[in-house]
Amino acid sequence: MGRFNAASAAEAEELLLSCCHSRHWAERVASHRPYPTVDALLAAADEAGYDLAGHDLDEALAAECPVLPHPDAPPAARTALRAAHAAYESSFGHAFVISLDGVRPGERLDQVLAGIRSRLGNEPEEERAVAADELRRLARARLAFRLARDLTSRPAGA
Repeated sequence: MGRFNAASAAEAEELLLSCCHSRHWAERVASHRPYPTVDALLAAADEAGYDLAGHDLDEALAAECPVLPHPDAPPAARTALRAAHAAYESSFGHAFVISLDGVRPGERLDQVLAGIRSRLGNEPEEERAVAADELRRLARARLAFRLARDLTSRPAGA
């Protein structure tokens, strides 16, 4: 936490943008440093995610990439996933986003396909709200992962 709090604004925003590509979100979260705990930072990230304006959400969604299948996935699964992503993007104009935090690796492909299929029936504004919620969950998981990785990669005594 100390390293994030002590980073320059540009460094903190760069880390945050790797979690959610909304410049406004990253600037807002970075500007409220120092955070006393990781939980406080994650709560601030969540709060900032709820306050994304339409163009901020568009910016963040535009930077998202489709979820790819595991390299060992059968060709039929890859084809099904490509077709599902194409249908989703055609309907909503952005990549399908879903947080797979807590989903076992062997279940991710099924979870993504089921999610796309169920959300294709949403009205555009309903799907926008669902996508925004998934994006907040993704940003939180990515940020927690990056902070944990930073803590475990520091040399002993640092």
